[in-house]
Parts: sequence; C-alpha cells; structure tokens
Amino acid sequence: MPRQDIPILDLNPEIKLLRDELNAAYHRVMDHGQFIMGPEVKSFEKDAAEFLGTKHAIGVNSGTDALVIALKAAGVGKDDEVITTSFTFFATAESIEMAGAKPVFVDIEEGTFNINPEEIERAITGKTKAIMPVHLYGRPAEMNKISELAEKHNLKVIEDCAQSFGATYKGKQTGTIGHAGAYSFFPSKNLGGFGDAGLIATDDDEIAEMSLKLRAHGSIKKYHNEVMGYNSRLDTLQAALLQVKLKHVDQFNENRREIAHRYIKAFEGLEHIAAPALPDEGHVYHQFTIRVKNGLRDALAEKLGKEGIGTMIYYPVPCHKLPVYEGRFDNLQLPVCNRLTEEVLSLPISPFLSEKSQHFVIEAIKSGSPVGVTP
Repeated sequence: MPRQDIPILDLNPEIKLLRDELNAAYHRVMDHGQFIMGPEVKSFEKDAAEFLGTKHAIGVNSGTDALVIALKAAGVGKDDEVITTSFTFFATAESIEMAGAKPVFVDIEEGTFNINPEEIERAITGKTKAIMPVHLYGRPAEMNKISELAEKHNLKVIEDCAQSFGATYKGKQTGTIGHAGAYSFFPSKNLGGFGDAGLIATDDDEIAEMSLKLRAHGSIKKYHNEVMGYNSRLDTLQAALLQVKLKHVDQFNENRREIAHRYIKAFEGLEHIAAPALPDEGHVYHQFTIRVKNGLRDALAEKLGKEGIGTMIYYPVPCHKLPVYEGRFDNLQLPVCNRLTEEVLSLPISPFLSEKSQHFVIEAIKSGSPVGVTP
C-alpha cells in the first residue's frame, strides 16, 4: 500500500465544520471585553450542568486544577490516603500530592484498563479518605462496586473524567456518580478547548461552594478571601468556544463509537492483537487502544509510522515508576499494570476519521503474519 498521512488525531475537520459558530462566539467576547469571568462562563457552566445532569458545574483553568480543587473541597488533606490507579497520566497522582495527601496505587483490570475494585478494598486503611477512579480512554470504571466500597468505608469518591466527557455508566454521566467529577478540556479531549480548561461537577452544595472559593483565591465575594486558594478561573473565551462545541459532543462521541466498533470487528481473530473488551456501555473512545502481545508492540508502532500512520503509547511508564517517585514504590507489585504498559498502543480515532483512512490502518495492521511485524 502507498504511504498515507493519518495522524493519531486531526482537529482541523472539527474546526472547519464549526468555524462560523466559533468565530461568532469569539467576536461576542471581543465585543464585550469581559475576558475574566464574563457572562459566557456562567452560561457554559449552566449548559454543562444540564448536559451532565448535575446540580453544580464549576469552570476552572485546567483538568489538573479540577482534580486538586475537587479533592480539597471534599476535605482531602495532609496525611490522608487516596486510592487510585497507576495506569494514568501523572496529573491523577500529582493532584493527590498537591492536595497534601498520599496516592495509594492499586492494580487494574486487563480488559478495561481501569482500576480493579477488588484491589481497592484490599488497600483501604484507617488513613484512606477517598477513592479516585479514572475513566481511562473514555471507558467508565465499575462505579457501582466503587460506590459500594466508598459507602461501606465512609470514603469520598472523586472521579477523574479527563478522558470521559459524555461517557455514561448505567445511564448516568461519568463525574456525577461519586461526590465530584473533574474534567479536562485540553484540546485533544472529546470536548476540547483551545488551550487549557477544566470543570468540576458535583451535587454536593458544600463541595461546590468550596470549589468556587478555591478557584478564585479563596473568595466568592471580591476582596473577601476566606481560605488559601488558587488563580484557577475558566477564561471567558474558552467558555464561549466550549459552549459551541458542547452542542455537538454527543454526535461526535457517537461517531467515535462507530469507528471503534469497526476496529473491534476487524481485529477479531488476530492472535497478537487484543481490542478493547465488549460490552462497552457508555464508552466514548477518547483513545482507541489495543494490546499488542508477545513483545510486538514497538515493532508494530514503527511499521505503522513508516506507512504514515500515527500512534501513541498511553502510557509507557506507570505513575509509580516515574522518576518523581524513585525509591518510594520499589516494592509495589502491580503485575497487570506493569505488563500493559508494554503492550498498549493507541490508534488514530476522531469523529472525522474516514472509513478509507481507517481501512488503511486496519490493513496495515493485518498485513503479514501474524500482524505484519516480527519480534
């Protein structure tokens, strides 16, 4: 097959489709000039709350800040322990540390890449204050089991929804099942902004009030600072542009599902390829991530790259093995997590990936025996 150019993600088709709406939103903000906490912020928060089905939605300046503020607003602090997954972007662990607490990493499920509830229960101690599940790649974690554990042990649940905006679990939006949910609107996300931006969702009035304080230097009333907070307001321009894209996110997520299901069907029977497990209730496929077994992952990635197909490894190093934790978790045994970091490979996916381009990716993977590469 001739070489093609198929990036892991191409945002240009989405921008082209929405350009007129985005331009109109941009000019509205330019015209009124209220660039900090302008009217679009409150309007977007209202629309986001309605979309998610939650009482409060609080815009902040990044997904990382959403995690930190949600943890602190839920009462997590110094010497507390928060149980989470090591198979995630570092912001998950970093936010726990920034809140003054300690991350307790447990293993994951092979088929879903998400935190294993059975491992959570074994890790609970007298210092455990919260559980932070991550809905990795857009697939909801097993929230019923996690919620049961939290209720049993009087723990808070803060959902890391950085990759799962629009994903649902048993009819409920991720981020609305625990005590609070934290979302990222980094440009590559399913609902992506044009820079950094984030959101906290909660039905808890106290968490909402504290989140509002923490995002604005510890105050709700100007010049009346009550606690030590952050400068973490959602920019008006980001809110205006996100409000445009919010109207389309359900359709874009449905497009992602259709593409993912074609991948899954195409990879059936390939000995060295494991596609995401089905059923995939509520999955929004922020990434389409396969497992490449028998040590063939890096060779396959190199082969695809030579044919112009972009891939990414999310994540090549689990959090507990990062340099920042050198010597701290040396004895931690997370066999599934450790193995999957050597197998996972994310393939191109976006709401606008054409069937022709997807077919090229599929054929590039299937060509040869067993997957077109050798160890």
